[in-house]
Amino acid sequence: MNDYFHFKNFAVCHKRSSMKVGTDGVLLGAWANVNGANTILDIGTGSGVIALMIAQRTGPNVQIDAVEINDGAVMDASENFSISPWKEKVFLHHTTIQSFETKSKYDLIITNPPYFSNSFKPPDKNRQVARHAEDLKPDELLHSVCNLLSPTGRLAIILPPFEGAIFKSMALERNAFHSIRECVFRSREHKPVERLLMEFSFQTISTVNEELFLYRQGDELSESYRNLTKDFYLKV
Repeated sequence: MNDYFHFKNFAVCHKRSSMKVGTDGVLLGAWANVNGANTILDIGTGSGVIALMIAQRTGPNVQIDAVEINDGAVMDASENFSISPWKEKVFLHHTTIQSFETKSKYDLIITNPPYFSNSFKPPDKNRQVARHAEDLKPDELLHSVCNLLSPTGRLAIILPPFEGAIFKSMALERNAFHSIRECVFRSREHKPVERLLMEFSFQTISTVNEELFLYRQGDELSESYRNLTKDFYLKV
């Protein structure tokens, strides 16, 4: 596998990261609403791809903090941030989100979290930590988010549909945290839902519902997916 994933305006080294650059991260980084967000936190940044996408989409005065626990991923993210055009606005923290401390509250928190809590565990320990919710349980994630988010702030998250439904219910019941925007993602129009992209807020407003398909016909990317990712992918 190539150690670097090249986007239009930056490259991501992911050779030491357990989870490589993939569709989930790119989807979330392109979909999350950054309007009005001056302080942003990326939980579980991995190689830093989402933080860098958000950096590209925001102004020079925006501050982006990125938290990561895995040693290899931290090495990758540190390298990627330092050689990016946005090294002055992205800050890496080698810690767990449960231990992360800051005096500021965030306008936007974004995360592509571990989620396979009950599925088969891969043999590779690093990949297991990245994809299983034993080191960051949903209630721990919610607790951290609610402590770190400003009263008018938002959380953007991507999950499989089953885990997404559980997280949505838990957020509302335990924290009065409302889903205000949801996008169902399918590889093709008639395929089952593969991912839920969700935006949460403490504010009670009507939910905006969206849907997105990766392919429209054959292997042709859908127009909506192309429009979403055109500022990032080299061949879109």
